[in-house]
Amino acid sequence: MNENKKLKTLVATAMLAALAGVLMSLEISLPMMPPFYKLDFSDVPSVIAIFAFGPVSGAAVEIIKIVIKLITVGTNTAYVGELANLIGVVLFVVPVWLIFKGMKQTKKAAKTALIVSVPIRVAMSCCINAFITLPLYAKAMSLSLDAVVQIVASVNPAISNLPTFIILATIPFNLLKIGANCVIGYILYQRLSAVKILERRFS
Repeated sequence: MNENKKLKTLVATAMLAALAGVLMSLEISLPMMPPFYKLDFSDVPSVIAIFAFGPVSGAAVEIIKIVIKLITVGTNTAYVGELANLIGVVLFVVPVWLIFKGMKQTKKAAKTALIVSVPIRVAMSCCINAFITLPLYAKAMSLSLDAVVQIVASVNPAISNLPTFIILATIPFNLLKIGANCVIGYILYQRLSAVKILERRFS
C-alpha cells in the first residue's frame, strides 16, 4: 500500500469512526424491550469500512466508536454494554471479512458475508448475555440476576426468567439491530462507491 493510499485509509477510518461514535450515542428505546437494549446504527460505518478498506479499518471503527461514546456520553450500564460491544467486534469483523475475502470480494460475497454474520452474532450474543454481560450487569447494579429479569418483566410480562429473556428480548433485538445495520451499511457502501467517494471492491 503506497503512502497516499495509507493516508486516505487512515483519514477515512477516522471519519467513519467519528460518525459511528455519534450514531452510537443516538440510541432509540424500543417497546417491550429492556431499558438497556437500545437501537443504534453505529455498525453502519463499520460495514462500509470493512468493504472499502479491510478488517483492520472495520475493527478500528468499532473500537474507536466505543471510546468516543464513553468520553462524550459515558455509560448507563456500568461499562457492561461497552464490554459486550467490544466482544462483538471480533464476532462482527472476522466472519464478514473471511467470507468476503474467501469469495473473491464480489457483490455476492458481500451479501453472503453479511447474511451469515447475522445468525452468528445473534447466537453469540445469546451466550454472551446469558453467561457474561447479564451477570456482570446484575453485579454492577448490586442486583440478583432474577431482579434484572424482573426489571425486564415490567416492560414485557411474557419474560419471567433467563430463557424467556433470551428468546423474547435478546434474539429479536439483535436480529433487528444487526440486520438493519448490515442492510443500511451495504446499501450506503454501494451508493458511495458508485459516485467514486469510496473504492469499489465489487461490481
